[in-house]
Amino acid sequence: MTAPTPEGPGDRRRVERRISQRVADLTLPEFRRIILTSLLFVIVLSLFLWMVRVVVIAAILAVIVAVYVRPLYLWLLVRVKRRVGAALITILIVVVPVLAAIAYSYAELSSAAEYIAENEADIVARIDAAVRRVPFLRGETFTEQIRAFVASTSLYGARFVDALQETIVEVSVSAAIFLFTLGYILTDAEAVTAYIRGKIPPRYSELSTALEHNVEGVLYGAIYATLVTQTVKSLVILGMNLVFDVPLAAVLALLSFVIGFFPIVGSWSVYVPVAIWLAIFREAYVSSVLVLLIGFLGNTLFMSMYLRPKLAAKKSRVLNFYWMFIGLVTGVYTFGIVGILLGPIVIGLLKAVFDTVTAQTSWRLLDTEEYPAAGSSAVLPGASDAR
Repeated sequence: MTAPTPEGPGDRRRVERRISQRVADLTLPEFRRIILTSLLFVIVLSLFLWMVRVVVIAAILAVIVAVYVRPLYLWLLVRVKRRVGAALITILIVVVPVLAAIAYSYAELSSAAEYIAENEADIVARIDAAVRRVPFLRGETFTEQIRAFVASTSLYGARFVDALQETIVEVSVSAAIFLFTLGYILTDAEAVTAYIRGKIPPRYSELSTALEHNVEGVLYGAIYATLVTQTVKSLVILGMNLVFDVPLAAVLALLSFVIGFFPIVGSWSVYVPVAIWLAIFREAYVSSVLVLLIGFLGNTLFMSMYLRPKLAAKKSRVLNFYWMFIGLVTGVYTFGIVGILLGPIVIGLLKAVFDTVTAQTSWRLLDTEEYPAAGSSAVLPGASDAR
């Protein structure tokens, strides 16, 4: 057996420098290499983010959808036996209903625009008569303004087609990124997860575990609460439209579901015009008031301001009602539609960092074999399967 070779002073210095990793122990070539590598990384990352800035929301949406439909993909994989085939079937199950709803809504809106164009004079007369009945507007005439508004509304279908043609390239690229990202995450989720986990040093195990747990929790809570409340609000809109015999009942319900994700606009953008329509064209003032009351008290106040953050906080098991409310409201108004996710995520990350820094146990700083790898939490549906 060969005797172990004694370490020299140079070997000990290399070991100490590798373990301690102090800046003062770095040689000048090592320091220059770190600076050059970091600068190159920042430049390449900036170019990448600028390149994908247009489709980043589509990619994020695809990842979220993939996480939620992955159980369906795994169920199909057992029966189809091929990853590509199972992924294609899963994508079709997700995409086909959405395309059908878009086609149906477009056809209905085009018919409505044609009806407005054919009956423009009658519509203008009815609106003008209704305005004249308002007490403080008696004697005033708004015929020209009303005619201009109705004329612009009648051109909605043409404007929609023109706008779609102008953005067809951007929409096509975003759709392609969404579909390919969805397929990639469905088929290679294990490899992606393993790659990301392998890049996290053991020294950051506590922080990475806290970040992962909080991000998964707030994502699941925010998405679950948003989908539930948007669905319920759309069903309320659909029910009121059917009860009061409002045209385009299903289209308005779908429109309420979609625009509810955007900042400022919400289901009120649907039920307020419906109430005005009932008052002007049906002279159903009681029905108009009921639509306003149910929409404002039920959809806007109760579901948007209370039920959504309440459900999100309960499902996330990370943030309480107050902080989830702050994350949802300020996130949407700061980042737009993606703020539904970014707002709670930012607060969840802040909580994870704060809890780790202020923990009773010290934050592990050195790489040693006794430190466990970053843990995981199965908060998101299908997350355990994806790993």
